[in-house]
Amino acid sequence: MEQSKPAARPRPQVMSITDAAAARVREIIANSDKPLLGVRVGVKNAGCAGMSYTMEFAEEIGKYDEVVEDKGVKIVVDPKAIMFLLGTQMDFRTEKLSATFVFNNPNQTSACGCGESVAITPANEENASA
Repeated sequence: MEQSKPAARPRPQVMSITDAAAARVREIIANSDKPLLGVRVGVKNAGCAGMSYTMEFAEEIGKYDEVVEDKGVKIVVDPKAIMFLLGTQMDFRTEKLSATFVFNNPNQTSACGCGESVAITPANEENASA
């Protein structure tokens, strides 16, 4: 008799997105001159705190990209950024003199004074499976 394997536990979403961020992504896609699937999010080494978030238009999905579909939009996560972005919420804030995407990241340990870069500790396996 063949033993059945236990059902695989669904993978948690790498990121979530607020209503405001989803609305802004939909607006970006609607106003684009070329077809977009969504936005691509990642991190890069930069600034005095060590890393900064990156965003660009997502025209295609790479083989190893993580795709987050939330509130009717697609966020494509660079595979090198997944462990840095686990549990992050992407928001869009409009203030008197600026409007910007904001990343509420539980893995962020500090930020530089000018707000251009952050220190991020990769999520460990315990936090990733929570």
